[in-house]
Amino acid sequence: MKLGLYGGSFDPVHLGHLLVARAAHEELGLDRVVFIPASQSPFKPDHVPTPAATRTMMLRMALQGLPWASLDLLEIERGGVSYTVDTLRHFRSTQPDAELFYLIGGDHAPSLPQWKDAATLATLARFVVVPRPGSPAPALPEPFHGESLRGFPLGVSSSELQARVRSGKPIRFLTPDAVADAIATNRLYL
Repeated sequence: MKLGLYGGSFDPVHLGHLLVARAAHEELGLDRVVFIPASQSPFKPDHVPTPAATRTMMLRMALQGLPWASLDLLEIERGGVSYTVDTLRHFRSTQPDAELFYLIGGDHAPSLPQWKDAATLATLARFVVVPRPGSPAPALPEPFHGESLRGFPLGVSSSELQARVRSGKPIRFLTPDAVADAIATNRLYL
């Protein structure tokens, strides 16, 4: 089995996330792409994320009808700072026969050697670099190995969606309609 692992805050999930997952599924021939929302990102230590139950609800809505995509709450259930090495160790032990692919944004790829237990991390999965729209994919630093995605770049981020909501601008066509409705109904990001 070829298993894609896609970690992040997903605060909120948007069409860019879904297009990345679809590109990985198609280009790499993945059997499944697992979305893994972080409890607390190590890259945003001072940021308080939207409650996990709300982010999970939006992810469930966004993934409806995608038989190749699933949701795993292991980082939220573990609590605390979410470290990729711990997540990959978990999947390596529970899916020993799976070929693991970890999706990583191009902006984070150069810093991989500074991540927690980087030497071990590099041995647990192939890393798939997701380039930012308009930018070339950076090379993976040693000792990491993997490839870059080619398809479906969309220049949108969760922080941009939050800013649009705060300023009263629409987010339709940037996130699934059900997620946009949930954000409005629950008055998120105001």
